[in-house]
Amino acid sequence: MPEPEVLTDQSDPAVQRLADLAKPARGAVRTAIVEDLEPLVQALRAGVRFVEVYGDSIREFPADLAALCTEHGVPVRLVDPAVLTKVFRSEKRPKVFGVANVPAPARFSALAEGTGDVLVLDGVKIVGNIGAIVRTAVGLGARGVVLVDSDLPTIADRRVVRASRGHVFSVPVLLETRERVARWLGESGLRVVDVDMDGSLSPESLGDLEEDVALLLGAEKTGASDVLQDLATQTVSVPIDSRVESLNVSVVAGIVLYARSRRRP
Repeated sequence: MPEPEVLTDQSDPAVQRLADLAKPARGAVRTAIVEDLEPLVQALRAGVRFVEVYGDSIREFPADLAALCTEHGVPVRLVDPAVLTKVFRSEKRPKVFGVANVPAPARFSALAEGTGDVLVLDGVKIVGNIGAIVRTAVGLGARGVVLVDSDLPTIADRRVVRASRGHVFSVPVLLETRERVARWLGESGLRVVDVDMDGSLSPESLGDLEEDVALLLGAEKTGASDVLQDLATQTVSVPIDSRVESLNVSVVAGIVLYARSRRRP
């Protein structure tokens, strides 16, 4: 890789553009910041197109990331620490980050092409939980994740990208309305299994279902909406000690996805 240019001028228009991108997104965006090494690597491997990748000028640029940038034709620039402070303000400064072209929103057709279970998260809004579930879904072979009433304007939200370690780009993640999801589930032929505190199935018996299913999970306190629960033909619950009121939704998702993964060689 040729010696990268160092961005040192805080008044450079490029610095202001980066500072604008670092602010929370309030609507659909075309470009977004992906920060830290693993999310960058996973996003590049998933085929996300990057405008540029940046590194802290006082740190050694990671060799594996440099190789990937060269392979994908992505320019690399280094940034002076004072400029990084201006861009990210009081936040923790990432050692590396990139400006990515946000992929087009995934559609239901992307789910029709794959195999594996589909996770439907209804009313799950905590971005850390969403990111953790997406990462687990990739790791345990799910076909995709559908987000309903998540309050996210884009899957490229920096917090979700960070929490998923970049895997939000590795599998179809849809932002959909409850009505459209209900219609798609009715047409898809997938058996809908509601993951609920009072389910009749155990995770072990859930693993015995041979066909792909749609796993419906709601927020920890409220569960899924009646509109989607009414589509479920079976329910599953994770037995827990009575001293514990409930489990975090990302933990439950991991348990049921692992139970489902046991049916594959």
